[in-house]
This record gives sequence, C-alpha cells and structure tokens, in this order.
Amino acid sequence: MSFKPVSPDTAAPEALPYNRISRPLDRLLTAIGQASAWLWLVVLLVVLANVFSRFILSRGSIALEELSWHLFGAAVMLSLAYAVVRDDHVRVDVLRERFSLRSQAWIELLAIVLLALPVILLMIDALVPYAYQAYLYNERSQAPSGLPYRFIFKSVLPLGLLLVALALLSRALRCSTLLFHFPRALAAPSDDRDRARSQP
Repeated sequence: MSFKPVSPDTAAPEALPYNRISRPLDRLLTAIGQASAWLWLVVLLVVLANVFSRFILSRGSIALEELSWHLFGAAVMLSLAYAVVRDDHVRVDVLRERFSLRSQAWIELLAIVLLALPVILLMIDALVPYAYQAYLYNERSQAPSGLPYRFIFKSVLPLGLLLVALALLSRALRCSTLLFHFPRALAAPSDDRDRARSQP
C-alpha cells in the first residue's frame, strides 16, 4: 500500500495526520499489542488450572499462582503502547473535546515532550539495572516451590515502557505534522476509530 504526501491541511480534521515515521511505528506497536492480547487467554487458562488444582484436587500450586501474576503484568505492560496508539488511554475527555484539534495537538505535544517522555525514560533507566541484577544473581521466587528466572518478567517492565516511549514519540510526531507540517503528512486511510469520528 502506498501513500501520497499531502499537506496536513487536507487531512481529515478529526484526527492527527500520519507521517513516514509515525505510520510504521504505529503499525508495529499495534501488531505487538494485538499479539500480546493472546496473553490474556493464557492468563485465564492458568487461573482456571490453579482454581481446579486448589479446589478440586486440593493441591494448591504456588508456581501457577505466581505465573498468573507474572503473565497478567506482562500482558498489561505490553498493551500500554497499543492504548496510546489507539488513543484509548485515560484522559479528561470532557475538557479535551471542547478544544480545537490544533489546541489538542499543542497540549499533547507539550505534555509528551516535557512530562511523559522524560518520566518514562527515567523509569527505563532505573528498571534496566533492576532486571539485569535479577539476571546476574539468577533471582527466583522466595517461595520454595515458586518460579525461577524472575529476570524474564522484570525485563518486561523496561520493554513495555520502551514501547510506550515509542508510541508517545509517534504521537508527538503526528502533533508536529499537524502544527508545523514536519514531518510531511501522508494521505493514509483512516483506521476504524478515525472513520467512526468522521461519521455524523
């Protein structure tokens, strides 16, 4: 599928325009988010197995219980970027909807550059050594029958935040495209959410 460069002024007024950087970034993050949705099914199966083991067989499993926690956390962390790309994260929509698209873009760009990205980068900087230390010491659960290799889940924390940082970067670039015409906008087909917004 090819996209033709157009002026941001000709893009749909209901949504931020895409550019050559944000479009592939959003597609990648959307694919990761959709793939991580399968983790919720795995979480459900693990929880059901744990319930069956505990209440039917009267044999509770600490390993299954910990696995459900870890999988739940991983599913949440890997889906955060998808929420940003789809614009499904929590915000004060009652106030936001009163502003024009350009005003929304200004507020969002400043919030991303001055608040969100610096905080997330600081968190990544703190979490990478946290996960690496767990790997060096081969950290495992304190419970005798708990799970080993805790560095795997701890590594998901900075990874998930890195994906969020990429999603915010993509969003900031889309705001920049609308406000400054840089990077250049693409005539891209709107997604389901954009089409829904354009309908009366």
